[in-house]
Amino acid sequence: MSGQYNQQQYTGSQQPTYPPSEATYTQSAPSYQSPVPSRPNVNSKPHQNKNGQWVTFEEQFKVEKPKWNDLWAVFLLLAVLGGFIAVSAIALHAYATTKSFLGGGIYGSGESFSLNTNTIILFSFVVVIALLLSVAYFVLARVFTKQFIWVTGILNIVFGLATAIYYFAERYYSAAIVFLVFALFGAFCFFSWIKRIPFATLILQTIMDVCREHPSILMTSFIGTLVASAFGAWFAVTLVAVYVKYNPTADSQSCGTTAGGNCSHATLIGLLIFVTFCGYYISEVIKNIIHTTIAGVYGSWYFCSRSTQGMPRWPALGAFKRSMTYSLGSISFGSLLVSIIQLLQQMAGWAEQVARQENNWVAVVIICFVRCLIAVLNWAVRYFNHYAYCYVALYGAAYIPAAKETWKLIRDRGIDALINDCLIDPVLNLGAVFVAYVTALFAYLYLRYTAPAYNQGGNYNAPVIGFAFVIGLQICNIATVPIKSGTATFFTAMARDPDVLRMSYPDLYFHIARLYPRVQERIHL
Repeated sequence: MSGQYNQQQYTGSQQPTYPPSEATYTQSAPSYQSPVPSRPNVNSKPHQNKNGQWVTFEEQFKVEKPKWNDLWAVFLLLAVLGGFIAVSAIALHAYATTKSFLGGGIYGSGESFSLNTNTIILFSFVVVIALLLSVAYFVLARVFTKQFIWVTGILNIVFGLATAIYYFAERYYSAAIVFLVFALFGAFCFFSWIKRIPFATLILQTIMDVCREHPSILMTSFIGTLVASAFGAWFAVTLVAVYVKYNPTADSQSCGTTAGGNCSHATLIGLLIFVTFCGYYISEVIKNIIHTTIAGVYGSWYFCSRSTQGMPRWPALGAFKRSMTYSLGSISFGSLLVSIIQLLQQMAGWAEQVARQENNWVAVVIICFVRCLIAVLNWAVRYFNHYAYCYVALYGAAYIPAAKETWKLIRDRGIDALINDCLIDPVLNLGAVFVAYVTALFAYLYLRYTAPAYNQGGNYNAPVIGFAFVIGLQICNIATVPIKSGTATFFTAMARDPDVLRMSYPDLYFHIARLYPRVQERIHL
């Protein structure tokens, strides 16, 4: 890096406190010489405190009076999880009782009116495919960082168009139009982003360099992705079992089982909505626990790697403990908002499908408009959550105060301009959509070539393909959390105390300041 960092000027004789104070530094600014800053020289070795003990995450990011924030949300999460377990146990028991009728493989089922073992095998393949593609996608970002953004954009466009063309050739017009719209929108976004790719590449390289220095980030991501995939498989099996148990068809053998109540359309619809909500909510909580855990590591790097204390020992473990205790309510609160919006999107999709089948095009247009509004709301809530959780991870704040404080910091510092020009999150979202494309297409091909008896008229194409799309999307979103968390934590920490970045990584700071003079002007307000 150009310019040398004077550690004594930064730390002085006193230990810095957290949250970091808005200190004033006197070091002159180094000149920017290279288009891309050199790799961070991370001091990953933990230091000892004055008592000779290892400095911990809790000591570095100390909460004066730790408390269980948003405790009601913790109880709600436990209630939802308990309800899901109960419904799953009843449905799976009914499924096991009639398994000989439902078949033990892809073929051979006597079930001709509802989902069966064939569908469970389908969703199992979907989970495995989503997991493998998501891991490969993350490896691509780690190994080919510079080319990552271009590859993602091009693959998303090409595969989206190819999928739409295939559906048109198969005369499955509803799916073809949806995928064509997604592909064209993705192409428009990508080509409008080209001029911002160098800045996104700079930030991505910085994040991946830190990721390489701290294996706990990769370990957290790997374990979290496995947990999310396992839950995705459990959710898929439960969904099929609920269909089988509560579908009120005269030929159904599962309705005869005593546990779980009687079959009816109302019961079936209500339980499907509940199970779908549980799937969104629990997977969202899993993702955000991973997010806050990894945010703790990136926050430790930003604030501590060049300080006298050095990196705290096992920052991922410390951040995970806080996420599973005092901050679990805040995580559950924010996840609840997103899950409700996602459920509304799903229900609107079901309503649109019914309206299309009834050729009620007025209702289709109205529902499409409502879905657009819900999509905008979903984006806004996710946007605030993403950065609020970084504040929750580092400072143990409750959800609403964290969201307000984070947004105020980002807006007042002018960091919102950087966030809007950083393409990492949009690119990762395109990558998740690409994985979802593949899982949805696989589901369609599976249904077509295995031709289960229950789907002779194609009535189950839309829901099965839709759930396959959602499973692929959720698993890939969780697998890419380390990159998203690193980016969000970097911007949040920069908004909190930009002088740490200026003194620790002057090249990166002045590169950003040269690209965005407005940020430099507002940083010391």
